[in-house]
Amino acid sequence: MYTVADYLLDRLKELGIDELFGVPGDYNLQFLDHITARDDLKWIGNANELNAAYMADGYARTKGISAFVTTFGVGELSAVNGLAGSYAENVPVIEIIGSPTTTVQKNKKLVHHTLGDGDFLRFEKMHKEVTAATTHLTFENAISEIDRVLNIAQNEKRPVYINLPIDIAEFEITKPNTPLNQPIKTLTASETILLDKLEEALQQAKNPVIIAGHEILSYHIEPQLNEFVQKFNLPITTLSLGKGAFNEADSHYIGTYTGAPTEETLRNRVDKADLVLLLGAKLTDSATSGFSFGFTDKQIISIGATEVSLYGEKYETVQLDRFISALTTLSFPKFTGEILPVKRLSALETKDVKLTQKGFWEIVEGFILQGDTLIGEQGTSFFGLTNVPLKKDMRFIGQPLWGSIGYTFPSTLGSQIANKDSRHLLFIGDGSLQLTVQEIGTAIREKLTPIVFVINNNGYTVEREIHGATEQYNNIPMWDYQKLPLVFGGTNKTVATFKVTTEIELVDVMKSARQDTERLQWIEVVMNQEDVPELLKKLAKTFAKQNS
Repeated sequence: MYTVADYLLDRLKELGIDELFGVPGDYNLQFLDHITARDDLKWIGNANELNAAYMADGYARTKGISAFVTTFGVGELSAVNGLAGSYAENVPVIEIIGSPTTTVQKNKKLVHHTLGDGDFLRFEKMHKEVTAATTHLTFENAISEIDRVLNIAQNEKRPVYINLPIDIAEFEITKPNTPLNQPIKTLTASETILLDKLEEALQQAKNPVIIAGHEILSYHIEPQLNEFVQKFNLPITTLSLGKGAFNEADSHYIGTYTGAPTEETLRNRVDKADLVLLLGAKLTDSATSGFSFGFTDKQIISIGATEVSLYGEKYETVQLDRFISALTTLSFPKFTGEILPVKRLSALETKDVKLTQKGFWEIVEGFILQGDTLIGEQGTSFFGLTNVPLKKDMRFIGQPLWGSIGYTFPSTLGSQIANKDSRHLLFIGDGSLQLTVQEIGTAIREKLTPIVFVINNNGYTVEREIHGATEQYNNIPMWDYQKLPLVFGGTNKTVATFKVTTEIELVDVMKSARQDTERLQWIEVVMNQEDVPELLKKLAKTFAKQNS
């Protein structure tokens, strides 16, 4: 018998999804049977639903789209924070909720996992604010609604929500005989007009610069952006919210722009450009150090998935992947001015001295390799990595807009599952790790082998810099981080653990970790509580002033 559950799973496979994350609950168990019965899908159970949402987010950032499953009420509300982060940063995640039968819902039975008032739509309504689409499947609409929301997730690169009652999942239907709607590649009339206006602006510009953002990564259109830059020899920078959107080893890349704290040469190049072309970028407070960018609306053309503006005037939005692909059809002179590529460290001499934030990130720059995936937890790790130039074919994952601490550990595992050929390097603080540490067990069970750097600087360093440097609310319990993997089922065969306090110790451990690809590498890095990356120190002052 072919059911709605089978139809939904076939559509997920069609989108390229090979693994589903989540937590079992009695309202989704029969649906999970359909997953585990298949040879072409793998169920990956999580320690909790929030971690499942984070893991799905990381998977989608790398593979393009993802799905996770929870039970009704308690499960979906546990996951909603993760879903909100995916919505904020344009990550297409499909949340599937197993819910009570249609009869139970229709009769408003006072069953478990409800608020005891017979209203089964409360949680669905909550999700409407953090998804691009929601649907409640019925016998009549299941096929059309599944296709509708999946197409929205594909096109808008944002989460969608599917409420799947137990009996609907088991309802017999026919297999799909046509594929999901394919994206339309022809520009709309308004997109064509916008393209003409952009061409005119580029023809007149003498000193243009591109700022690329996170939506380029969401739509996986880095190759199309690269083709445009190479064809017209344009200088390009990225925001930290969008780091990795362009090959940082390329001679056209001039560095990461962060507003006022940006290195002077790069800052002047961007702020004094006669055309600042934002592509898939949002000028958020954390990405621009409290909106401290030096250019104005008179210089800006911004083309994004959710907002388009020319010199401050709003225009109809575009289908971003289609529009960026069309940029190579423009006609304007190649840029012939000077392009100063991003500065890189020369050979670094390590010493037998205590680790500092500055020394640590310099060593990291020399450690990363082409093809690696870097993940920076919000806080010292993200801002430490912001100005570390990436190498060719590297990906970068962070969450600077939503900024939910603890996000990156599950996200790393999801991304590693999506791309097993890329060595994943996670940099996460002790305070953040304590929120989602339960997934160490998942990493060990799934035989994942990222290199994890746990920065032990005794508490919430970001918050200390913003406010309350010595207040107890910025303290955390001190754990024995080096031994954590052993608590969650790790052995010497599955995990290698280290603790380093000096530069020489770090370099030696890094060499060992790079060579050992068969085990999870877990490195506790001890640094001073008051030591922070310079960019974070400057940004914290901005946030403190902004919050006063």
